[in-house]
Amino acid sequence: MMPSMEALLASGVGVVTAAGVYLLLRGRTFPVVLGLTLVGYAVNVFIFVMGRLWSNANPLLVGDGPVADPLPQALVLTAIVIGFATTGFVIELALRSRQENGSDHVDGAEPASSAEVRR
Repeated sequence: MMPSMEALLASGVGVVTAAGVYLLLRGRTFPVVLGLTLVGYAVNVFIFVMGRLWSNANPLLVGDGPVADPLPQALVLTAIVIGFATTGFVIELALRSRQENGSDHVDGAEPASSAEVRR
């Protein structure tokens, strides 16, 4: 039995979200930026899938018959632009933090190694 398209899309969004959350929980800034990007992609695909794919539907209200909803496409397009700007801003913050703190760790300091903790 072949899985349905809904199951494939739902599992795909779930895998991308899980990978994004895993990267968000890392201690370095670059994986955190990648995690934010992956979560943004997962949300965009989720919003796009919720809009359904209409076949033989008019893009505008003309006469009778089904009409395609343009709102999900508009929301995803806006989210892509905002996500790109936010990613650029977060990268700039990470570079500034690296310059001022001398570390790319999220907390601003390297975690203590096991040899230093034993002392």
